[in-house]
Amino acid sequence: MRERRYTIPLPLGDEVPFSKGLMARALVVTGLDPERAYLIARRADGDLTDRGVLSLDLDRLGELAAEVIGDDDAARTVRRLRRLDALTRLEEPLLLLVGGATGTGKSTIATEAAHRLGITRVTSTDFIRQTMRAFFAEEFMPSVHYSSFEARLALTRAEEEESGDAAILGFLDQTRNVLVGVHAALERAATEHWSTVLEGVHLVPGMVGTEYPGAFVVQCVVAIEDENLHRSHFWVRDQATDGLRPLEKYLDSLPQIREIQDYLIERARRYDVPVIVNDSLEQAIGDVLDLVLRRADQLVAAV
Repeated sequence: MRERRYTIPLPLGDEVPFSKGLMARALVVTGLDPERAYLIARRADGDLTDRGVLSLDLDRLGELAAEVIGDDDAARTVRRLRRLDALTRLEEPLLLLVGGATGTGKSTIATEAAHRLGITRVTSTDFIRQTMRAFFAEEFMPSVHYSSFEARLALTRAEEEESGDAAILGFLDQTRNVLVGVHAALERAATEHWSTVLEGVHLVPGMVGTEYPGAFVVQCVVAIEDENLHRSHFWVRDQATDGLRPLEKYLDSLPQIREIQDYLIERARRYDVPVIVNDSLEQAIGDVLDLVLRRADQLVAAV
């Protein structure tokens, strides 16, 4: 059974009657925050009333948007709206892969991107790892029984001495195991025509598959360049979850987490996977959405 499209055609008043709510939602998909999106939609609604017409084109919408958010942001928004139109015409499901080290905000970004794109299936590689833990005892598959930044603890002394870099070796051993489940999940999504957002540290560029017949895949890695900002994310998460996750463990392990991030960034550059710098959450969400829209535009243009 085929899943519904992620978005509806642009509500410019032709194929779909103009609606402030639908227009604001379409603008949010381009990366605009909801407040500015609604201001533009309301401005467009007023323009239609003033001119006594029922529809407008993207060029006119861009002029109106410039009055609210400035020329540069308006031009970028209209460009993304044109690409959004391409996304609505694609039949293939979208598999969006959001990688990144612990604490970089990838879960938040992935969830928000899915919401804006109208995708209801969102999962994490940690969920897959947790499922594997239930089936494979620690003696049989030790690495999946540790956090990604603690997987070095599953290594034998001989393995650790041979590597010289226990944090990365343990992480890669865990990743190879988890990717078995990841591949099965993505293959099922492509076969069943389910648009899906998958996030997790195990989505290592060059290791996770990106070729799934019948689907189009968009992959990125989220990173935080500033170490203090990265550290602050754990404090914020601790407050938001009321201490559900042990804060001190993450802070004490920040050197290993940053080492894994450096490795992911290096792999991303090697395999030409975009790195999304999460200095601003709203900007990072917009960058991820732009990746999806550009990829959709390229696919439509190639047909």
